[in-house]
Amino acid sequence: MKKPILMVDIPGLQYSESGNFLLLAGPCVVESEKITFQIADEIKKVSDKLKIPFVFKASYRKANRSKLDSFAGIGDQEALQILRKIKNTFHIPVVTDIHSPEEALLAAEYVDILQIPAFLCRQTDLLLAAGNTGKVVNIKKGQFLSGASMKFAIDKVLSTGNNKIFLTERGSMFGYNDLIVDYRNIPEMQQTGFPVIVDVTHSLQQPNQSSGVTGGNPEMIETIAKAAIAVGVDGIFLETHPNPAEAKSDGANMLNLALLEPLIEKLAALRQAVNKF
Repeated sequence: MKKPILMVDIPGLQYSESGNFLLLAGPCVVESEKITFQIADEIKKVSDKLKIPFVFKASYRKANRSKLDSFAGIGDQEALQILRKIKNTFHIPVVTDIHSPEEALLAAEYVDILQIPAFLCRQTDLLLAAGNTGKVVNIKKGQFLSGASMKFAIDKVLSTGNNKIFLTERGSMFGYNDLIVDYRNIPEMQQTGFPVIVDVTHSLQQPNQSSGVTGGNPEMIETIAKAAIAVGVDGIFLETHPNPAEAKSDGANMLNLALLEPLIEKLAALRQAVNKF
């Protein structure tokens, strides 16, 4: 029998005994305190209503933009302070991306989970630095890797004495400009004994556009998320915004915040059915 999804202790996580999937959700990046709080408040209401264990997600900086002039953040300290306020105001855990060993040390002072971007999942120094903080480490599977290959990333974090690890599936390259989700990766990565999350919205990106701005296919969010729950994934990751068309990063593949509650209701109902088997 597969281990319980929340065997990794996340400080401040609510509803961990509900039997529901873990939800990592929020905007792509901290755009301002006002909109970040608005999004956190709306997701928290949904998670409380449906008893969903919820971790707030937002990048304090974006370091992997295609174009030099793409929005990268409002400033590290200001964004991290906002994430700390979210954590303390709503009493929820927070996850953010890191891109260098130095960022691991910085971000660990503010958040509960350090996330390794998919493009960086083989960066040894980054994985070791994240592990050495003692924080939970969420490693996104590279678009260029199989699920089985993630055991090597796990070994790097484990070498630090840290076994608080999540793995996240976020699609595999399907030609130059598209991604596809290989659902075989979910049970494959679960064989490691660590919880597996599916990043629904990033799996629907259409990268490497000639404009230098990533496209997306958000109308497929519900389909990808339902399939992930049906396969038995431990958690769902998604990015949401009250107006994706005006989001400063990754708006093309984000979920409109108004659609979050009906989607989570469907996923929670599906989860209850899956739990019976």
